[in-house]
Amino acid sequence: MDKIAFLSDILQQNPTDAFARYGLAMELASQNQADNALAEFTKLLEQHPDYTAGYFMSAQTLLKFGRTEEAIQRLKSGIESALRTGNHHALSEMQALLEEVDR
Repeated sequence: MDKIAFLSDILQQNPTDAFARYGLAMELASQNQADNALAEFTKLLEQHPDYTAGYFMSAQTLLKFGRTEEAIQRLKSGIESALRTGNHHALSEMQALLEEVDR
């Protein structure tokens, strides 16, 4: 069974499994399925607004596919999440990426 099918099976059994949703989004992104990946990142962040890594990786996916303005908004939301959760590492990564793309 491939990763996408495996993770999809997990999500059928437990649709709010953040780790499986994140893994599915990452796998879809790695296979250049941008729209599907971004849909999964969006579901993840709707269900788990403080899953900070989801903001960073979805912003990187958006950038990879030339969707800079959306990436900037996702990074700003991610920075808010990192501040809420005290995730200083994610905060610094997202701030650096935001500075790089928002010029």
